[in-house]
Amino acid sequence: MPESLYPMLPVSEAKSIILREMTRLPSVTVPFTEAYGLVLAEDVTAANPIPEVPTATVDGFAVRAADSGARKIVGAQMAGELTELRVDAGEAARVTTGAPIPGGADAMVMIEDTIERDGMVEITAPVSVGDNIRPVGNDIAAGQMVLPAGTVLHPPEIGLLAMLGKIKVRVFPRPKVGIMSTGDELLEPHEPLQPGKIRDANRFTLMGAVRNTGGEPIDFGMARDEPGGLAALIERALPQVDILLTSGGVSMGQRDFVKPYIAEHGTLFVGRVNAKPGKPVTFGLVRGKPFFALPGNPVSALVGFENFVRPALLKMMGHTQLERPRRRVVLEHDIRHSPDRVEFQRAVVTFDAASGTYRARNTGGQGSARLLSLHGANALLILPDGQTEFPAGSTVTAILLAEID
Repeated sequence: MPESLYPMLPVSEAKSIILREMTRLPSVTVPFTEAYGLVLAEDVTAANPIPEVPTATVDGFAVRAADSGARKIVGAQMAGELTELRVDAGEAARVTTGAPIPGGADAMVMIEDTIERDGMVEITAPVSVGDNIRPVGNDIAAGQMVLPAGTVLHPPEIGLLAMLGKIKVRVFPRPKVGIMSTGDELLEPHEPLQPGKIRDANRFTLMGAVRNTGGEPIDFGMARDEPGGLAALIERALPQVDILLTSGGVSMGQRDFVKPYIAEHGTLFVGRVNAKPGKPVTFGLVRGKPFFALPGNPVSALVGFENFVRPALLKMMGHTQLERPRRRVVLEHDIRHSPDRVEFQRAVVTFDAASGTYRARNTGGQGSARLLSLHGANALLILPDGQTEFPAGSTVTAILLAEID
């Protein structure tokens, strides 16, 4: 067998090299309604207190807590209105939830604690100053830092931006990720099968993975196994994207041209990784842009994405939490693996409430071409090199791909 030109790097070293070379994209200003899932590139502070005036937290009557006996109803204050209504001694005003508290009142009484008759209201529960009133700035004080730079904008944060009137916000954008597959054996999904051919799954798998990570995938189709066609497609894609992602053409076959292209036109940092699946994972920079070349087997491509591309994309988007959560899990059955490489086996992890432990079983055949092994998987089991046997009851580390019920 010919020797590879590229050293076999440990997974951790390869990932460190990749993240070292990744930089955040320049920030952009977008409407807040388009910022979901993005990372803030600025601090957001409140120009005004919320609420700006004392408001009612219940439907009922605004009163003076020191008064006693029945009160005369002198008017009504509805939400969204600010009137000159005032409550003096022995008086009450009808007020709805969220409405400003009339001048003179210092407490709200729930309507359930009142009896109303003949223009008067009797209070049937004790009343204290401040009851059921949101004071000025109760939620947010004027000048308060509400969302610091680095915050990921989920639905509550989008709502806060709306509440603050922050209709435009500076964020780190979604990377544009060019995706292409390579190989003479590939067909489009709509094409009928032919002898020796397979339908391309990798482009669509990887486009979904990019979307789930928060990037913007751009489909550049398929390149055949010849240097000119591959180079032409890459040259067309690079000016349009922030990062390029290919699958196939990175092993040691006579028609694997992706590694030579990266080495000739840029800098190749990672050429092999001590991982199964994903040994041929390749990373470099071409014209200053990150270029990931993943193996052609579907599982290798997706596990390679999880281990190396996903953290890189997150860093480009301004995230600081780049890794998925990990748990120690107890194996439900015996597992064997080749001890020469770290293996990432696809698995289903569950939580056993009775014992307080996470339990795991793999998804059956773990061949790198068997995409079905990822169907239903919510974790990757990390089986370290140097050990072959993992009996039932053994404890290993799992990378969680989804929430565990």
